[in-house]
Amino acid sequence: MKNSSKQGIDWSYVKQRIYQYSLLARLNKPIGIFLLLWPTLWALWIAAEGVPDLGVLTVFVLGVVLMRSAGCVINDYADREIDPRINRTKNRPIAAGRVSPDEAMLLFMALCFSAFLLVLTMNTFTILLSLGGVLLAGIYPFMKRYTHMPQIVLGMAFGWSVPMAFAAQTNSVPKIAWLIYVVTVLWAVIYDTMYAMADRIDDLKIGVKSTAILFGDADRVIIGILQAMMLFSLYLIGEQAQLGDGYNIAVLLAAVLMVYQQYLIRYRQPSLCISAFLNNNWLGLVIFVGIVTSYLAIRN
Repeated sequence: MKNSSKQGIDWSYVKQRIYQYSLLARLNKPIGIFLLLWPTLWALWIAAEGVPDLGVLTVFVLGVVLMRSAGCVINDYADREIDPRINRTKNRPIAAGRVSPDEAMLLFMALCFSAFLLVLTMNTFTILLSLGGVLLAGIYPFMKRYTHMPQIVLGMAFGWSVPMAFAAQTNSVPKIAWLIYVVTVLWAVIYDTMYAMADRIDDLKIGVKSTAILFGDADRVIIGILQAMMLFSLYLIGEQAQLGDGYNIAVLLAAVLMVYQQYLIRYRQPSLCISAFLNNNWLGLVIFVGIVTSYLAIRN
């Protein structure tokens, strides 16, 4: 860190470094936080039957922010040779040379350590499960070099908060937790394929793999099949948790949003594919509102 014996700490330099680290962690683009947060909240509310423990809720919300940020950092570290060759990513902090790879690794470890300190306030079962989450978050960014289905690994990483939430709230992971986990994996493949469709031309040029490339011209059809599977799984969750009409209405609204997303990606225009990806935030919110209103109705 820059300083001098006469002037002390160079605060403008400190602010500039913090700003670059915040960009590296994508704090300026919170969509990833929300996409990770919604399944976590679904799980917490269902595990607690509508009244999650405040301490558990606080730990998981903060943990979502920290682990999503850590995931972005390790992703850019893994893609440091790829990002400069893609128009959409060439100005990311590491790709543009504003943050060094060593700095990125230190930030990644600091974020993971902070998240682990939070988890240590939970029960032993949750702590043990958290190790799997860190492993999945660490290996995901490298999967696009070895498989056309890194989106599945992303879903497994994003969904790992679901069994952890049940473990923290109930000290168990029942069947419904794994059903929510499956929904989260399906959902991640859906929205991240939409995201990857925007980069398909660049990815083909540089040899990066994705489901968007694997699916090819069948991308919209396969996304539609996955959306149908997700809706059916969401319906099963409602049946198992004995949620009411509020939840069923939410699932119907989610179906409407999925139709809209299909409309956006119909011509595979990169900007509209990104819009479809972003629209999934509203889908996650709608399902959460349906869960909350159902439990409120049950209690009243």
